[in-house]
Amino acid sequence: KNLTSRLSSTFLMVNVLSVLGFASLVGGAQAAFYLPGVAPKSYNTRDKVPLYVNKVTSTKTQLPYSYYDLPFCKPKHVKQASENLGEVLEGDMIKSSLYELEMKVPDGCKILCKKNHNKADMRLFRSIIDDEYRIDWIVDNLPGAMRNDEYDYVTRGFPVGFVAPPAFEGGKKMHFLYNHVRIVLKYHEDYESFTGARVVGFQIIPFSINHMWDRFEEFDEYTTTLSTCNEMNPAQNDPGNFQSVEEMDEVIYTYDVKWVPSDITWAHRWDVYLKGNPDDEIHYFSIVNSLMIVLFLTGVVAMIMLRTLRKDITTYNEMQTLEEAQEESGWKLVHGDVFRAPETSPMLFSVLAGTGVQIFAMTGVAMVFAILGFLSPANRGGLLTAILLLFVFMGAFAGYYAARLYKLFGGKEWKKNTILTATLFPSVVFIVFMILDCLLYYEGASTAVPFGTLMALILLWFGISLPLVLVGSYFGFKKEVFEVPVRTNQIPRHVPEQMWYTHPLFAIALGGILPFGAVCIELFFIMSALWLHQIYYVFGFLMIVLVILIATCAEITIVMCYFQLCNEDYHWWWRSFLSSGSAAVYLMLYSVWYFVSKLDITGGVSATLYFGYMFVIALAFFLLTGCIGFWACFWFVRKIYGAIKVD
Repeated sequence: KNLTSRLSSTFLMVNVLSVLGFASLVGGAQAAFYLPGVAPKSYNTRDKVPLYVNKVTSTKTQLPYSYYDLPFCKPKHVKQASENLGEVLEGDMIKSSLYELEMKVPDGCKILCKKNHNKADMRLFRSIIDDEYRIDWIVDNLPGAMRNDEYDYVTRGFPVGFVAPPAFEGGKKMHFLYNHVRIVLKYHEDYESFTGARVVGFQIIPFSINHMWDRFEEFDEYTTTLSTCNEMNPAQNDPGNFQSVEEMDEVIYTYDVKWVPSDITWAHRWDVYLKGNPDDEIHYFSIVNSLMIVLFLTGVVAMIMLRTLRKDITTYNEMQTLEEAQEESGWKLVHGDVFRAPETSPMLFSVLAGTGVQIFAMTGVAMVFAILGFLSPANRGGLLTAILLLFVFMGAFAGYYAARLYKLFGGKEWKKNTILTATLFPSVVFIVFMILDCLLYYEGASTAVPFGTLMALILLWFGISLPLVLVGSYFGFKKEVFEVPVRTNQIPRHVPEQMWYTHPLFAIALGGILPFGAVCIELFFIMSALWLHQIYYVFGFLMIVLVILIATCAEITIVMCYFQLCNEDYHWWWRSFLSSGSAAVYLMLYSVWYFVSKLDITGGVSATLYFGYMFVIALAFFLLTGCIGFWACFWFVRKIYGAIKVD
């Protein structure tokens, strides 16, 4: 009764925390957008407001390029902005530009430069336009965006150009370049709170204009007046005068600057980006629905388990006669073998379980930082930087738990165990990463990691992560062996023949369905953020989903383990890890479905990148879910065998 009461309290606590945390986390999810401690910048009238160019991206190729990889207007001396580790890995290449903006000073059809594009340039433009590349600009840390007035939401960046359908049947499609942009900047003033004005909005309206001027005069960027647009004649899209890129031609690049006063405060200037597509409203209802279903299943599973378990323990402890003891069946019979070390690779098992703890700790701490606002979209590259650094610093947990588990198995090769813990998972990730990086380098993509950054990653691995794993392993081996309530027999017990539904493959395949079902809806939005270049920001919801995932992994594995022990099969170590870990297989299958149905990725390199990165994500998810399932099962087995009287 004491055991079942404690189990009831544990399951109830998980459910109550999920429900209570839902309101607070979801309520705070949309407020946690800004990095604490970052001060807004104010500009006085006519102060220069720098416009930085970043990269051009495409959801069709997933290969970003530097803005100046395309033949756009370029300063003589390009200045590179300082970038953090996450920005470099994401392919950001933030550089200075020729665009001149001054606070509250409008400009009309200002000439940027005139370029004579050859056939190779035009061919490149046509290819980029066909692949639907978008340009990323930044002003005061705000990304440039295009507004959809019909649905009242914005999309980051603006297209390089557009394709017009053939004018007649059998005709040729035409490619046109956006060579004029109207830069609309919103600013906020509050004389009581601060001096000057703050940038609170950055909108871009692109135009395609085949510019004309008086050919009898020599062209000069500062004095030439264009007849197609000027201060008295604003730019407009004229279908009969678009800038074609079908043949070599000279192209004049121009821009307007418009300043608009706004009531939006600096603290809420990201709201328009985070509002996203109106279809995202489904997100909220789906998460609530998923929460309710999984909590219901959690309660049902817990009730079934606890009622059955209470009956078993009561029956075993009330047995008095020798005849009764000989006739007993079920999980008590294997008490002398249940803590026997796994027959297959106990060292590998301890390494995977320890690495899973490392990923679990990294995920938990990253979620806390995200909810507090440290990993907001305003902190460019912050999320990826945090994940890498947290994984490195959590190496001590991997070493500690891998060592303690290996010691329980009676392992003696502690040095090999420690080195494997520090290198196995990172080595697999590094090999995949290097293969993909070579492909990116071959394609000339901006996400190809520079040599210096690669050395920094290797230094993090061998200079920080490896020593921390060694420290954790040292303390793990110094610690007493995990206390188990029953002794292990010298001679292994024969495992009776099992039914088809207790076969390991069936149990493993079944065990991953519920954990994957708990995250599949949220996974859709995470995938959209990764591959459709959308912003993911509802970390409150994600925290709830993480709690649900932990509960479902733990409970489904405990149930599967209980049924296995009842069938007198004590080989539960690997099966407990693989049962919940098999959710990663469903994740990989889901990524295939998403690739086919939701993405329009073209090219072998792009597809290789997609499945390469998804393999790494699925592998990390396997270690995370497998670790949760195993440690929950380990706790459960120790509890139930500690509650019975064994002669």
